[in-house]
Amino acid sequence: MVPLDQDVESLPGRVDHLWAVVLAGGQGTRLRPLVERIHADGRPKQYAVLVGERSLLDQTLDRAALLIPPDRTVVIATRSHEPYFGAGARGAASPKFLVQPQDRGTAAGILLPVHWVAWHDPEAIVAVFPSDHYVADDAAFIRHVASLVPVVRRHPSRIVLVAATPDSAEPGYGWIEPGVSLEKQEAGDIRAVDRFVEKPSSEEARALLARGGLWNTFVMVARASALIEAGRCALPDLHERLRRVRPFADSDGETAAIERAYARAATANFSQSVLAAAPGRLAVSPLPPMSWSDWGTPERVITSLRREGLAPRWLAGLAPTA
Repeated sequence: MVPLDQDVESLPGRVDHLWAVVLAGGQGTRLRPLVERIHADGRPKQYAVLVGERSLLDQTLDRAALLIPPDRTVVIATRSHEPYFGAGARGAASPKFLVQPQDRGTAAGILLPVHWVAWHDPEAIVAVFPSDHYVADDAAFIRHVASLVPVVRRHPSRIVLVAATPDSAEPGYGWIEPGVSLEKQEAGDIRAVDRFVEKPSSEEARALLARGGLWNTFVMVARASALIEAGRCALPDLHERLRRVRPFADSDGETAAIERAYARAATANFSQSVLAAAPGRLAVSPLPPMSWSDWGTPERVITSLRREGLAPRWLAGLAPTA
């Protein structure tokens, strides 16, 4: 486990029942041209080393471990990526790798591990972390995530979304329109959500920016039970399929049970199917000023690196507007 920053260690939330779910099952197709410049073995972006010496997944696990130990961390992975599971040095303590037979989208990618966590800890609060983010200050980022744990306890039916303040009308993000204030705290206002728009048109993104909209980072904190209930209401068929895995959890039959659940499951996007469908379940907490980016495209990666003054060897020779 990564040594704890003292400020992080003292925050509320570093207690029993707090779990991490790390999303590492996607294909990363938009970033593939850049990853192929660095790794010739076809690995997806979460196993790629874009900056520093550790993969994006390992950097995410390091970040989560500032608050949540590996024995309460679940990584959702995909079987076709198995050759890369060992890419990068994760350290002696390893999280639970829950392997899905196919990538069925972010809805299954979030809800399967959240169900698994709830079977092991019915009182669990879950922090969800995508594995393709750049964060310049991990400790500050995790302090903000930790500050949301008591918020979730006070608002147990809410899914609290971590948002970034946009600097452009980027249509490639999910956008959040904040509503009324639910409470004020040192980390900033916790607000209800009036509307969630996943990847709007360019025109709508400009309107959202003008109205004070926020970017969804896809980091969220919620009770496992709240996420499961939101999934049940939005995607009842997927909910029922995942529920049937429970008798086989941690047994020799777990893999086969997950395969049966996924066999005829529809592919669904969590943001579109769950978040956008029920803004009344949501709350939002903007990050304090810090350098953050979702590294979903080559342009975002290169912009972040140049803004931060970072120059990995593969960056040399690329045009400034690449």
